[in-house]
Amino acid sequence: MIGVDPSVFIGQYAFRHVPHPDPEVLVRVLDRERIERAWVGYLPTVHHRDPSPGNAELQRLLKPWRTRLAAAPVIRPDYPQWEKALDSAASEGAAAIRAWPSHWRMAADDLRLRDLALACGSRRLPLVLTVRLEDIRQRHPLDTAGDLSAATVRSLARAGDGARLIVCAAGKDFIEEVHWGLTPAEQRRVVWDISWIWGPPEDHLAKLLRTIGEARLVYGTQWPLRLTQSPAANIELLPDDVARPVFADPSKLFD
Repeated sequence: MIGVDPSVFIGQYAFRHVPHPDPEVLVRVLDRERIERAWVGYLPTVHHRDPSPGNAELQRLLKPWRTRLAAAPVIRPDYPQWEKALDSAASEGAAAIRAWPSHWRMAADDLRLRDLALACGSRRLPLVLTVRLEDIRQRHPLDTAGDLSAATVRSLARAGDGARLIVCAAGKDFIEEVHWGLTPAEQRRVVWDISWIWGPPEDHLAKLLRTIGEARLVYGTQWPLRLTQSPAANIELLPDDVARPVFADPSKLFD
């Protein structure tokens, strides 16, 4: 049984139809995949200039499912009174905060992002970053936001000891570029979900388990944009010399 999946969404995606992206369907998916809880983002908010209405809609939609689904709302640190919005999210029981720096055209060293990471940490809320929602080869021509940069993750990991980052949808090369560019103390501030880490024949998941270790990895599916069976299959297909991992619990990042 997996404790928490921090990498799921509800709501429609702007650039292609997503069937049944509803909380009641998500709960059934969690049951099928033997996942206890999920930290849920709201897909439409990715492309909203002001995330506040989308955050309110996310809280409303999740209300009947609070024992299984916790909100991960979006906070924009370049908007007025974002600290007040962050306090409101914390008081409403948010499990984490999401940010979309590449969609907001924010540079890797933008001090406002660092302020957000530290402000989340002071409230014991992880900051969730997503490298990509779709492979660049699949994207609609109007989807002009690039992938999250490795430099952005490194910059936020160096923001201070209070920062805690969950980076979703990163591949092996991206993870290694960030991880080996950080000090051991900075490495401990970052965990990576496995939703975009390949299994056979490349065996990227096995290689990362051997090098950075299972303590730096969390289980993630990226539902409904990706198949939830993929990470489970990659675990089952690990080579015989790699023990089945016990993934880090993202709810314990501040322990």
